[in-house]
Amino acid sequence: MPDLLLLGLLIIALAIGWGLGRRERQRKEGTTSSPTLSRDYFVGLNYLLNDQQDRAIETFISALEVNSDTIETHVTLGNLFRSRGEADRAVKIHQNLLARPFLDNQQSARVQLELSRDFLHLGLLDRAERILHGLIREEPSSETQHHAKRLLADLFEREGEWQQALDVAVPHLTRQHEDLRRAAAHWLCELAEHERRSAGHGLARKHLKQALSIDDRCVRANLIKAELQHDTGQYRQAIKYLDLIPQQDLGFIPTLLEPLERNYLLLDDAEGLIAHLYRLLDQAPYTSVIILLAQTLRRQRGNDDEAISLVTAQLNREPSLGGVDYLIGLYQDSSNDGHDERIELLRQHTHTLIKALPRHRCGRCGFTGDHLHWQCPRCRTWGATKPITGIEGE
Repeated sequence: MPDLLLLGLLIIALAIGWGLGRRERQRKEGTTSSPTLSRDYFVGLNYLLNDQQDRAIETFISALEVNSDTIETHVTLGNLFRSRGEADRAVKIHQNLLARPFLDNQQSARVQLELSRDFLHLGLLDRAERILHGLIREEPSSETQHHAKRLLADLFEREGEWQQALDVAVPHLTRQHEDLRRAAAHWLCELAEHERRSAGHGLARKHLKQALSIDDRCVRANLIKAELQHDTGQYRQAIKYLDLIPQQDLGFIPTLLEPLERNYLLLDDAEGLIAHLYRLLDQAPYTSVIILLAQTLRRQRGNDDEAISLVTAQLNREPSLGGVDYLIGLYQDSSNDGHDERIELLRQHTHTLIKALPRHRCGRCGFTGDHLHWQCPRCRTWGATKPITGIEGE
């Protein structure tokens, strides 16, 4: 953020310097000039060079009069305040610009767009919504309308108004923006989840079909489809939907394991689960797949040796802390020596390390946590959070 602030101030200083040079040219042509502007400009520049950014901003604001040539600079100042968390000051600057009579329609629309962003930042969603609806009505088929629609879709998303967000974004915005395609698919999944809780399975399936037509890589849609089949006792069909997920994204294999095991157990088909887990292991040697397979082998065949051989071989292929911890537990269970304090101490350490590690990470901003968030709590990106892989993860 300090780098962004410094860059913004430098741009503003250059803009004011340009205006100062223009005034100097006008003075030479016989028009009047303001020595105060020149003095304030260099005072502000001195503050900026001495890393006194707040004082530099105030000086630049007082130095720069509002006219048709300086609108962009004032807009930039307002945006700078918003980016540093002072959206209330940005509102004052942008509202002051809107009160000026010399703004043309394009300039007025630009300032209104920035003012709506200020209100969004402050959480004043009703004010932002009124501005955005007005811009969409008054600026048909323009770049301003496009940006207004994006902001309006974002506003409805913040409010959890999934259908209204879809009405704004589909189909035009989702055709142009990959992030909105992914978001729209998840909005439809949110609607499907609501319908599933309300026993409206038919409408839920319709939402999920549309979600996959917008984004065919939407893992969540197939997970919910599998849950709908499970709800009605169609366990084989549920497994078929779960089996589509590795084709969409291998990184979500750990997420499908719990419902996969549940459906196979309800079918009383442990051997089918074992065969399915071996297939998944060929695709991605994740720790959770190895552990579930080892547990199923032990439960079904009552032989620790097969499970130990499996885990050992997979650890040689892809080492992981979770796999080591599980293997230690297998050695403990299969040992004839009874309780071994040294092994117990070692496992306590691995348990402590694993407990301290997060299980999921957002691929965009790096946010980590134990639970899978379909929308990242920090950067609000949809579908970017996945199980962590590697030595400390899957």
